[in-house]
Amino acid sequence: MHNDIFSLSSQAGLALQAKQWLLATAESCTGGGVAQAVTDIAGSSAWFERGFVTYSNAAKTDLLNVPAALIAEAGAVSEEVAAAMAEGALANSDAQVAVSTTGIAGPGGAVPGKPVGTVCFGWAHGAVVHTERRVFAGDRQAVREQAIAHALQGLLRFIQ
Repeated sequence: MHNDIFSLSSQAGLALQAKQWLLATAESCTGGGVAQAVTDIAGSSAWFERGFVTYSNAAKTDLLNVPAALIAEAGAVSEEVAAAMAEGALANSDAQVAVSTTGIAGPGGAVPGKPVGTVCFGWAHGAVVHTERRVFAGDRQAVREQAIAHALQGLLRFIQ
């Protein structure tokens, strides 16, 4: 998986450089893993602007302007919150594109309709926001690695 993530990060970097775009990340369940993956690439300072690790609901509201009412209504693990996180990362950075992750990596935390492994993603550029909800299998580390890879795959699709 690590080689896949490195390859995806490299491809994302090339795609971002080609468009002269900067990337911001807004992460909850991945704990900065997407930011780490992209900064593993030499020269990423040319295309990575900043990362937000907003693990708590308060951090999502304070740093990314995610409305507390939205979190209360939709739940922190929702496509609505993933979209708001990506939009908030754009609004609070100089980046042109953002990716967000929010989910339940496990082993606990499951709620009805949201099993362990549920991760919601957001990708934003300007007024365009795309979201996805996926359920990954495996332990905490496996869920997080799959989420990082999926965030990067989605970023590539979104910017190309």
